[in-house]
Amino acid sequence: MNDAPVVDPSSLDKGVFMLTQFIAFLKNYGVIGLAIAVIIGGKLNDFVSSLVNDLFMPLIFQPALRAANVDDIRKLSFNGVFYGKVIGAGIDFLAVAVVVFLFAKIVLKEETVAKR
Repeated sequence: MNDAPVVDPSSLDKGVFMLTQFIAFLKNYGVIGLAIAVIIGGKLNDFVSSLVNDLFMPLIFQPALRAANVDDIRKLSFNGVFYGKVIGAGIDFLAVAVVVFLFAKIVLKEETVAKR
C-alpha cells in the first residue's frame, strides 16, 4: 500500500517537496476515497429522503393523512408532542438502511453482506 514516490528533498524546493509529501499522505491513508464516499453518501441521503418524502409518503400514507387532516406526516402531533416527526425520521432511516444494504450487496457481489 506504500507506493508513494520517494523524493530526495535536496532536489526540490521546500514548497514542492511539501506538496509531494501531502499528496503521498492523501494516497497512503485513503483520504481522497473517504472524501468521495462522504460526498456520495450525502447525495444518496438527499435522494432517499426525496424518495421517501415525495413518493412513498404520499402514496402509502395518503389515506391515513387525509383522515388526520394533515398533508405531511411530520405535522402529526398530540398535545404539542410532534410524534409525526419521529415516525417520519424512522421511515427515512429504514429507507436509507435498505438502500445502503442493497447497494453494498450489489457492489460487493456477495451472497451475504458481512463485516470483514
